[in-house]
Amino acid sequence: MATSKEFHDYILEYLQKVGVVSTRKMMGEYLVYFQGKLVGDICDNCFFLKPTQSVLQLMPDADRAYPYEGSKTLMVVVDDVEETSLMSAILHKMYLELPEVKKKAKKGK
Repeated sequence: MATSKEFHDYILEYLQKVGVVSTRKMMGEYLVYFQGKLVGDICDNCFFLKPTQSVLQLMPDADRAYPYEGSKTLMVVVDDVEETSLMSAILHKMYLELPEVKKKAKKGK
């Protein structure tokens, strides 16, 4: 089941309150970026975050699940995206943990 536009917009509305958040549609689902770094997914009307150290520390009781069939990464399920102070702490700490965005090489001559 693909994520509804309404659910996508709901998640994006709250995440954008804590910083620069964008999404990229991918086969009916969405990749979620914070300040250019991939932090999670929106799949089947659920919001998932990568299981970084800060996410696991700040959300120790959160459920974990695979965002889509065939996924190799067990991700953290976010139930309360409206908790903007928690989301802010998580996203800002995740940003520091995640690798730098790789620059795309220009196609040469």
